Amino acid sequence: MLTLHGCPGWGSAIVEAQLAAYGLPFRFVEVGDLLASADARDALAPLNPLAQIPVLELADGEVLTESAAITLHLADMTASDRFVPPPGVPERARFLRWLVYLVANVYPIFTYGDEPTRYVEDERAAKAFRTRLDARIDVLWSVVESAAGAPWFLGERPSALDVYLAVMTRWRPRRAWFAKHAPRLHAIARRMDDEPAFAAVWARNFPEAVQGG
Repeated sequence: MLTLHGCPGWGSAIVEAQLAAYGLPFRFVEVGDLLASADARDALAPLNPLAQIPVLELADGEVLTESAAITLHLADMTASDRFVPPPGVPERARFLRWLVYLVANVYPIFTYGDEPTRYVEDERAAKAFRTRLDARIDVLWSVVESAAGAPWFLGERPSALDVYLAVMTRWRPRRAWFAKHAPRLHAIARRMDDEPAFAAVWARNFPEAVQGG
């Protein structure tokens, strides 16, 4: 049995969606608010010293962190190319490029910007830091928009990149911004909203959102 440590609406939803689509049985452990609760961070630290999610415990006790690593491992474990183009296919290089782009460039904006006072002690400086991060993420998403295909990010082939987009477009600057400034990414995210394999995952992680909105 796999164990996914996460929090509804956070990055663990990216892994949860893949587990559900693969049909892999797993146990979900809600970690609490890692931004607000020192107890939650302390409880997770033995599994991930950074106290970040997602964290996936494998059946043999091995611990995986980092959503990209988990994505690649699940594809290997299931011998499936549903979310990860296999070596040798034309889409493989683009997939790897943009998977790493999302986790190395876009994702850290939330790591540092969700609670900037963890890194910048002065409150005024923290607000200015957050403002600059929010401006930066608009630029980063514009780069992704320029590379997006249709109907999925890689074109005709769906992949884990589309799962990332379905989740991450729910975060700042949120769907309304994407509809206006990144319509291709918005269309991909909405298409993923409507995929039956993910319906229960989206409902659990984003209960306040109108599906597809």
